[in-house]
Amino acid sequence: MSVRAPNIDRDSAPWWDGLRAHQVVIQECHVCTHRWLPRTPACPYCGTTSPVDRAIAGDGVVYSFVRAHRAMSESMAGEVPYTIATVALDGGGRVFARVEGDCAIGQPVTPEFVDHDSWTELRYRVSQ
Repeated sequence: MSVRAPNIDRDSAPWWDGLRAHQVVIQECHVCTHRWLPRTPACPYCGTTSPVDRAIAGDGVVYSFVRAHRAMSESMAGEVPYTIATVALDGGGRVFARVEGDCAIGQPVTPEFVDHDSWTELRYRVSQ
């Protein structure tokens, strides 16, 4: 399967650099201490600029999910069915990621890092 690499820019680079190091990096406000994803230039809670990056374990629970039964491209034909979930992270924020195997809302998941040639993909597996 040929996976298309993401467009990494200045704003998203800390996220992708963290994944390359097998870490989940989220932002934290140095004023109100809220944490969030996706990345933004200012705190979505209080508006303070210059948030700091924090590496977290990346564990979380399935908040919502959808199971794809039809490939959206020929390169994904061998991958169906697969699940994409919104994961509520224990460290704060939510992230969209593929979940290996079957999952259910509220089920705990742990991160898995899939290394590609030039980038690393965040996936999840249901915790045992």
